[in-house]
Amino acid sequence: MGLLAGCGLLPAGPAAAQPGCGPPAAADPQVTGVPWPQSRYDAGRLAGIADGSGVTVAVIDSGVDATQPVLAGAVLRGRDLLDKAGTGQRDCVGHGTAVASVIAGAPLDGIPVGLAPRTHILPYRVSEQEIVDGHPSGNPGTATGVAEAIRDATDRGARVINLSLVLSVDHPEVRAAVGYAQAHDVVVVAAIGNGHRDGGVDPVPYPAGYPGVLGVGAVDENGLRVPSSPVGPYVDLVAPGRAVVAAVPGHGLARFDGTSFAAPFVSATAALIRQYRPRLTAVEVAARILATTDPAPAGGRSGGYGYGILNPYRAVTDQLGGAPVPVSASAARPAPAVPATDRAPRTPALTLSLGGLVLAGLVALGASVVPRGAARGWRPGRT
Repeated sequence: MGLLAGCGLLPAGPAAAQPGCGPPAAADPQVTGVPWPQSRYDAGRLAGIADGSGVTVAVIDSGVDATQPVLAGAVLRGRDLLDKAGTGQRDCVGHGTAVASVIAGAPLDGIPVGLAPRTHILPYRVSEQEIVDGHPSGNPGTATGVAEAIRDATDRGARVINLSLVLSVDHPEVRAAVGYAQAHDVVVVAAIGNGHRDGGVDPVPYPAGYPGVLGVGAVDENGLRVPSSPVGPYVDLVAPGRAVVAAVPGHGLARFDGTSFAAPFVSATAALIRQYRPRLTAVEVAARILATTDPAPAGGRSGGYGYGILNPYRAVTDQLGGAPVPVSASAARPAPAVPATDRAPRTPALTLSLGGLVLAGLVALGASVVPRGAARGWRPGRT
């Protein structure tokens, strides 16, 4: 369903394998200092303003390792759609753990991780099929499982849902589940995948392609679109998606690449807004995020950058005027009508396939990859 592509990890000592899982991914000992995304966003500017307290974000993914120190106390009991007796607190692949840590991870050994560190994570394990050198392995999920997770997260009070996965097909049950969440005032954020094809037309990724869903692309430290990040009208904005430092199951950190790791920056920002401005509706939160982006290199709205580059501080603190408009998934998305003022080597791919269907979105785990190569991609199948 989603794709992890190219990730580098930092070992901070051996980690114990989770029950039912193989050996844990190694951490990357080269991760030191303040990562560029955290330096760009400097969560310290929001200290005393918003930290995500009281907000629950559902991470529908490969599960989340609740024993990871950076997520201590942050991971609620969710659901496992692959093992009906599970709680979503196990992650054999590492994708969901990395995503969750970008949202709610506490600092580790002086390295800042999460943008909204007091947020609670509601985890769902919906797929973990891995495709390495074209050979699939692991447990696939189903579109029905994704839809069930979205509905359950909504019913259990999630204010934001993060979907760092991509389906290549518009499944009616997933579309309906997204609509259900939106009707219950939930902000839905989705990665757009990592399958950009130069000279071709990138297929529509779902759920990012549905109306009202914030579709997130990836940029590097220079603010330039990561080459694998797709281009199309479903791109609402971009966020850091290159060399993103995040947690691995067990203990330690690693670098990850891909839109899967850009989306949680947006989800974390939505959580910060929902804490600081509790009266705003989900539609207004999404419009505020789009209205406060930093300009893309080319300026204006574009298929590669959407409305621009995420700016969490402005999204939380800017004073805006005008009536917000919903995010649209139409061929030409209208600009948000919310004027802002006071703007003070080979990479094995990890594919999540839902019930044999190819999920066409993907994420990349970053710089130096674990045992299988320099990078793994998580993406619901290839198109």
